[in-house]
Amino acid sequence: MSSIPAAHDANAMSSPQQHPSAPALSPALVFLLATSAGLAVASLYYAQPMLGVLGDSLGASGSAIGLVPTLTQLGYALGILLLAPLGDRFDRRSIILIKAAVLCGALLLAGVAPSLEVLLAASLVIGLSATMAQDVVPAAATLAPVATRGKTVGTVMTGLLMGILLSRVVSGVLAENFGWRSMFVVASVAIAAIGVAVWRGLPRFAPTTQLSYGALMASLGTLFLRHAALRRAALAQALLSVSFSAFWSTLAVMLHSEPFHLGSAAAGAFGLAGAAGALAAPLAGRLADRKGPELVTRLGALIAMLSFAAMAVLPGLSPHGQIALIVLAAIGFDLGVQATLIAHQTIVFGIEPAARSRLNAVLFVSVFIGMSAGSALGSVVLARHGWMGVTVMATVSAACALVVRMWPGARRAV
Repeated sequence: MSSIPAAHDANAMSSPQQHPSAPALSPALVFLLATSAGLAVASLYYAQPMLGVLGDSLGASGSAIGLVPTLTQLGYALGILLLAPLGDRFDRRSIILIKAAVLCGALLLAGVAPSLEVLLAASLVIGLSATMAQDVVPAAATLAPVATRGKTVGTVMTGLLMGILLSRVVSGVLAENFGWRSMFVVASVAIAAIGVAVWRGLPRFAPTTQLSYGALMASLGTLFLRHAALRRAALAQALLSVSFSAFWSTLAVMLHSEPFHLGSAAAGAFGLAGAAGALAAPLAGRLADRKGPELVTRLGALIAMLSFAAMAVLPGLSPHGQIALIVLAAIGFDLGVQATLIAHQTIVFGIEPAARSRLNAVLFVSVFIGMSAGSALGSVVLARHGWMGVTVMATVSAACALVVRMWPGARRAV
């Protein structure tokens, strides 16, 4: 792994990556990138509100139909690890177009699936190809001037986050009024339209390395060991992801119990707090451009920690007061987590420009590891220590993320 031609990669970045005739990064192009990221990642969540009707339609049990979102998320995680690094080796525009075509086909296959087995296969491919979102973000970072990179990445991430936020709402409405198959067909058409727009509007990108696929994958570990800034970003964001996932994976169970007795629809409505994170993304990017991303990582981690800690007073409030505080806390920590993610991406994309796709892959693999750990730990802690135990765990994990960003030498690692 030590034989990675870093000098070659750096030379490849000494001139603009896009095609010489490529247009400037116009607002229309930024909007296209944000929409592409949002629609791609939304594909991961369309099935979740429809699992009940999916099971009835295909004659599948609850546990069997639960494999649909599981395989979709598994495919996405594998795609980030195994496919996202290819953005440094090949024209990123071509990769986005190929994934868009595959995603379009997989969504259409899901829409006409005659059996659960076909739907499961389509779900895995949907997850793999939806990683085009993780090719779009490095593309935006590459096209953006250094002075406005944080703002541009934040705007594109707003599109991605809004895709997550709105996907379940759109899916539920379409499924209820036109049947679950209509959602997949409409999504397929939307991705096809985005593919055409990308083909017409996105410039080409020159590869930044000639590494073989094996060497490309091996370089992920080398990059992690080489750059302290990457390690800090990955560790801090993973710790915040533990807190984030622990909260959301246990919220529905907590709200279903005393004294609330609220259903899954009410728990799902708390997801609207994610709009705060989506709206904060470009603001965090602008602040990172003006004051530096290190400040944003510290502020974001601090806001997240304080938001989790605020829920320690829940036992002393009325049920209505508890609900209000949970909503405010969710808005606060979502804002903090998303702002920190934007700042971390700004840091990571500036480390080694020729390896942006691989650096982004390392960062998001750490996010998925943190999300998985948070979900597992949250369930265990809730069973043994109740909701206050989950709150303490989330606060401690966010505090550890803040320590990582405040630790002496962190500024030098940026």
